[in-house]
Amino acid sequence: MITTRISDLIGRTPLLALPVADGLATVVLKMEQYNPTGTAKIRMARSMVDEAEEAGLLTPGGWLVESTSGNTGLGLALIAAERGYKFTAVVDNHSSTDKLRGMCAYGADILNVAGEEEGLATAERDTVAEKLAAEHGAYWTAQHRNQGNPNGYRPLARELHDDLGDGIHYLYGAVGTGGSLCGTGRALRERIPDLRIVGVEPVGSVVFGGQGAPYHQSGTGTPEGSEIGGVVDYELIDQGLKASDSEAFETCRYLARNFGILIGGSAGGVVYKALERARGEEPGTTIVVLVCDGGDKYLDTVFNDDWMAANGLFDEQVVRRLAAMLR
Repeated sequence: MITTRISDLIGRTPLLALPVADGLATVVLKMEQYNPTGTAKIRMARSMVDEAEEAGLLTPGGWLVESTSGNTGLGLALIAAERGYKFTAVVDNHSSTDKLRGMCAYGADILNVAGEEEGLATAERDTVAEKLAAEHGAYWTAQHRNQGNPNGYRPLARELHDDLGDGIHYLYGAVGTGGSLCGTGRALRERIPDLRIVGVEPVGSVVFGGQGAPYHQSGTGTPEGSEIGGVVDYELIDQGLKASDSEAFETCRYLARNFGILIGGSAGGVVYKALERARGEEPGTTIVVLVCDGGDKYLDTVFNDDWMAANGLFDEQVVRRLAAMLR
């Protein structure tokens, strides 16, 4: 098939079964890194813009604004370039350099609200984005409460059902805005009523309660003091789990070095928790993991030995557990 728009290449991403140890349930990765921009969030970026256009909120030559830690910004930057919109990404210092460079490559304007401060500044980002849009007549996509976000993942659910049928028992995904897990899970449960939906956030995030603390996983979770968006559907999610930075990043590194599978930092935490589930389930159980981006944006962090050591993130116990769970 030949297409004339890059956004027409979104979707139909491949599935990859992990080589789990004998006697474990099947763990299947939905490899969303094979979308344009290398991330699942291009799906919801397109959906939010489509819905805004249909509602008359965006007109030719319009201006998009979003508060983002990276992947949503990449998606909106691509869609804006394709359709002739201006796009401003309001960011903090939690974004990887490669994500910022990617947005700039598509022509986006970057507005960093954090100054020299490290870490997340989600509340500050949102405040600035809302004010910028209001003052300049731009459209703030407001991904945390925009229903175009979860709506963008309905095609992902159809893809999973087309490929695996009714034989999906668990759906695992990271919870940041909640769009990818809740949007996919809601549509998939319409077809598979007994589906169990499990959300994973970083230790230190407060989506599923607990004490807030700094964390290094990017594009997922909600820091203490920031609003949990309306897209997170607690009635839909059967269980919420927390993955430490060490569990997430050691999983990424283990998969890369032993199987040639390069996935993003937060996806590592989701895979680790899915593998733990696989140890307690019957063979024949299928666990699908939403891998929302690839590892190429984390070469200076997760896959950098010096960075891992400087942040005290190496954990040999996690590596030994991974070796026991994977062949």
